[in-house]
Amino acid sequence: MQYQRPMLRQEQRQKMSLQLIQSINLLPLTVTELKQKIEEELERNPALEAADDKTLVSFDELDARSGHRVRSTASIDDEDTQRRFLEGVLSRGENLHEHLLWQLRLHPLTDVQMEAGERIINNLDANGFHLEPVESLFPASHAPDRIQQILSLVRTLDPKGCGVTDWKESLIVQMRQEGFEPEHERLVTDFWETLEKKRFKEIASGLKITEDEVLQLVEDLKGLTPFPGRAYSQQPPAYVVPDALIAFKNNTLQLVLNEEEIPILRVGDDFQEGFELTVADKEARQFVRQKVADAERFIQNLRYRKNTLFRVCRAIMEFQLDFFRRGPKYLKPLTLKDVAAQLEINESTVSRVTTGKYVQTEWGIYELKHFFSNAVSSNQFSKEGVKETIREILAAHRDGKKLSDQKISDLLSQRGIEIARRTVTKYRLELAKEYA
Repeated sequence: MQYQRPMLRQEQRQKMSLQLIQSINLLPLTVTELKQKIEEELERNPALEAADDKTLVSFDELDARSGHRVRSTASIDDEDTQRRFLEGVLSRGENLHEHLLWQLRLHPLTDVQMEAGERIINNLDANGFHLEPVESLFPASHAPDRIQQILSLVRTLDPKGCGVTDWKESLIVQMRQEGFEPEHERLVTDFWETLEKKRFKEIASGLKITEDEVLQLVEDLKGLTPFPGRAYSQQPPAYVVPDALIAFKNNTLQLVLNEEEIPILRVGDDFQEGFELTVADKEARQFVRQKVADAERFIQNLRYRKNTLFRVCRAIMEFQLDFFRRGPKYLKPLTLKDVAAQLEINESTVSRVTTGKYVQTEWGIYELKHFFSNAVSSNQFSKEGVKETIREILAAHRDGKKLSDQKISDLLSQRGIEIARRTVTKYRLELAKEYA
């Protein structure tokens, strides 16, 4: 027979308080998300209110010791909810896949053909291009000519030119369907780089036509769509709201947090200290105390988020001073550990507060995580700095696309940046995606 023996065991556990949990959850929020969170808290807690008077003492006040400048709150007019709902319904259209599948099902196809067509359409990205090679979508038992037959049908659906590999193939498909002349196709396949440089005389000589005829070919191409699927994209534009601004003013680099849309919060007058003592009901007094405590905790956590974001941004500004003064290619290697060590906070805190945050600079808008990059050579150049230098080299050469990766590696070496040819290849591909 087995017996359970009572035993004592000593353990050390860290229990996270509600304040710590809320503080951690607020750190990664962007300006837009934070505004929404504040609105939710104002709805939930009657003790919390947004102050109309900007002179009131609140968490949003300037800390004189930090030199932290904060902008005033901007008022925003709310739109009518019903009108927005109706506009949303009326503006909702088909996405690319729905539009193509609807047309496909109008054709008299067998179940096998329909399944093949659906598989091809669902493999398209927002531009109408293949995500994976068509061959990889079907087992070896599928006859290539039957797959090509369905693919040709998909390419005839509206918008024309979908079901291709890239924009050049899309233009060629559209031209063939519209009955364009062979010269139109050659303009894309053989003379595109020359066309980009507007060397019309050279194109005319190659096609054995006049310059005026070349200009007419170009005019014809304007009626085509290199990215046909975008007309049915349901994705709204990705608007980035910078969380901070780092720029020069009076020859001094300044950091300003963007708090235009963040309301000033305080504990409401009806819930000020001592108010609960005037409440006769015991449960009501407890309710008041709890709501006041929640409001104070939320305000304190907002202050912590703001101060942490400011300190991290300031540390990045100090570490990457050459970037802000001289430009993107002067970005230095920097890790989360470097910033955490300087600020004496946890690396995870730095990671959370930089997640999804953007800063506006003299050189454009960058995600805060852009400033963290490991060294890629013995000379301690950052990855992003090296990529920017490669982009600069390509831009400086009129025949940049013809530069070999080894040649670029040699040019980098002349600038004191020692990296392998295969690393150049990798960064060149990344640049192509970023600037596509």
